[in-house]
Formats: sequence, C-alpha cells, structure tokens
Amino acid sequence: MTTRKYLFPLFLILVCAVIVLVSCVPTVTEVPAATEASATEAPIVSESPDVDPMAELVAAAQAEGMLTTIALQHNWCNYGEVIETFKSKYGLEVHELNPDAGFGEEIAAIKASKQNKSMQAPDVIDVGFSFGPTSQDEGLLMPYKVSTWDSIPDDVKDLNGYWYGAHYWVLSFLVNTDVQPDVPHDWADLLDPKYTGQVALSGDPRKSNQAIQTIFAAALANGGSLDDAWAGLDFFAKLNTAGNLAPWIATNSLVVSGETPVRITWDYNALTAIDSFKGNPAAEVVIPASGRFASVNVQAISAYAPHPNAAKLWMEFLYSDEGQTLWMKGYCHPIREADMHARGVIPREVFAKMPDVSGAVFPTLAQLDAARTFITNNWDSVVSADIQAAP
Repeated sequence: MTTRKYLFPLFLILVCAVIVLVSCVPTVTEVPAATEASATEAPIVSESPDVDPMAELVAAAQAEGMLTTIALQHNWCNYGEVIETFKSKYGLEVHELNPDAGFGEEIAAIKASKQNKSMQAPDVIDVGFSFGPTSQDEGLLMPYKVSTWDSIPDDVKDLNGYWYGAHYWVLSFLVNTDVQPDVPHDWADLLDPKYTGQVALSGDPRKSNQAIQTIFAAALANGGSLDDAWAGLDFFAKLNTAGNLAPWIATNSLVVSGETPVRITWDYNALTAIDSFKGNPAAEVVIPASGRFASVNVQAISAYAPHPNAAKLWMEFLYSDEGQTLWMKGYCHPIREADMHARGVIPREVFAKMPDVSGAVFPTLAQLDAARTFITNNWDSVVSADIQAAP
C-alpha cells in the first residue's frame, strides 16, 4: 500500500516530463518536390495553412520571368481577362504569339522550336481534341498533372498528363427573333415550313469541323448514335428537300441582316454574338432538347517550352476554380464545371449567363474520325447541297 502511494506521484512526474519534451519538437510540414523532379506532378500540398503549396513553383516561374502563348484571341473564352489576371497575380510577362493562329500552326510552332528554344517558341497550347494524342505521339508534349487533376474527367485527358481537356462548347441555334419570332426548340422543329430558307450551317460539311459535327449532332437527335452518323445526313437531306436549308455559310452578319435568321453554331459563339448585337436585332440562343453535342479543346505544355515552370504555373491557374470561372465569363464551359457546380463555387452572376447543357455527349476521337470520314464522303450524294460563302 505504501509502495503504491509513492509510485503514483512519480508516474505523474514522468508523464509531465514527456509532454514538455514533445511540445518542444518542431512541427513537420511537407515541402514541395524540387522543380526538376516534378515534371509530371503538381506540387505536394502541405497540411499547414501557413504554407503555400505553390510557393516553390511560383518562385521558379518568376525566375524565368515570362510565359509565351500562341493562338489566344482575347475575345475567345475571355482569354483577354485570363491573361491579364495571370500577369497581375504572379508578376510575369506574357508574350503572345499570333493570336489568330490555327491549331495546325500551334503544332508547327512547337516543331520549329525543337532546335531553338527562343522567346518565339510557345510554352503552352490550346488545341482541338485530336491534336492532343497526335502531338503526344510525335514527342511534342511535356507531361504535367495539375493539382486539380482528379476533377478532370478521365475520358478527356491522357492519364499520364501529356494533355487534358480545357473547355468545351455545345451546338446551339442562334435565332434572330425580329425576323423569326417562333424559336425552334429541337432539331425536328427545323423541318417546319415556317423556316423555309432560314436555317444555315456555320461551314461547308465537306471540310468544316463545326459543320461536320453539326451533322453528327443531328444524327443523335434522329435515331442515330455516336457510332452511326447516317441519320444526320438523312435529316439534312430532308431539310434541304423541304427548302429550309440555306445555301450560305452562316455568319453573325447574315444573322443580323436576316438572310440566315437561324444559325447553327457553338453556344459560346452564339452567346458572344448576342452581346455584340446589343439588342439590335433581338436574338435568342437555344440548346436543342435532344442531340446535345459537345466539342472539347485540350491544353498541353510544349516539350521544348522555353519557360517550363511558367507553363506549369499557367496550367495550375487555368485549372483552378478562378481560372475555370474566367473561362465561363467568356461563355466557354470549363472542363471542371461539374465539379465546381457540385461544390457550389460558381459565382451566381456567371452561372446565370450559362445555358443548361446537361446531357451533352462527348464523342471519342475514334468516333469523331469515323463520323468525319463518313459525312464528308457522303454529303454530296445524300444531301446534294452546295454550302458556300455568301456573295
């Protein structure tokens, strides 16, 4: 009994000593991996709220001092604000190469930079879906997984991080309601005699990607599938026979003049057009009830990027909630839109301007290639409509 009496206080003293020693040990936090070792991974996220997980990457990018982009028109996907926000946020210069370049020219610029990592070589590209895998196969891309990687759908990204979906658009009807007040709500509505000579494609289906995908979308709304585009050609044959298909390639000017009051185009094009109309004419954008078809662009870093750390930081910015929201302000659907919507982080005023595109489908590259070949080879024999630029 006496022994227990003295042992208990001794035990308490030992416990207190251990607590004091433990409290003196510094807290351990994870440090981002070195830049050279993080070619395919985003910086490790520290559990400490006082440590910026992007600090090392930001410092490395600022040491480079510059990012070089290509083919980013300021009025496309709100890239003007995207670029200015990035510059302001990180204190980097952005050298913009040929804002009007096409996808092929972006890839050609990377190839030209293989032997010359100059300021004129792009660090990053924003290109059509098919250009991601083909550029990867040619060894033109650098793998890098952004910190929001898991929220990018697997079917629109290379699993090793060589390219990943950026933003997408859905086909829509842009309608001049001053000329045509009866707005079509689905593909089948376009066959109504009230639309005689009024429905126009945004390109020649024998060579225009937008027009080809319009035929593909019509197939989905008329009994076809992602593996069978025949129903799309059949639909446009009926539209042409009915006299509703205009022979001109639609432009916003033709919509304004009323020559082609119903233009089938990507929703970001249509919404931007309405802003430019400023109410004259009155116009409306309709996402068809069926056959909702999405087209994806992808982002990638050049394997020969003169500023690789700035390129990685650019990707982190674009795929952050802030960057994705800036794209939405330009009416482009960011690839992480579903994730952001689920978390309730899309600003109300931005969300209110975006159309409901729920149910939109994303064809695979194989399906797109097969449909393109089928449609371009059979348009003349099935539809017999020569779609040309207006005189």
